Amino acid sequence: MFERNISTDDLLSAIRAGKILESYSDDEPCPSLLMLGFIGDHVYHVVLGICDDHLRVITAYVPDDEHWIDTRTRRKKE
Repeated sequence: MFERNISTDDLLSAIRAGKILESYSDDEPCPSLLMLGFIGDHVYHVVLGICDDHLRVITAYVPDDEHWIDTRTRRKKE
């Protein structure tokens, strides 16, 4: 978050208003999910670990054209 200049308040706002894109129920040590959120006018993906007693922010990033067709659609691996 620091490297991408994302504040905690911005991240919380993106999560609160975000939409779940993918869910990874088999992830360890906690299930996780990928969310689409906005910080200002910028689109971000936020990966969260959903642990029994807490929520863990794994990463937040701007989706790129190499991995995403659009902000919601992952490119298929060739």
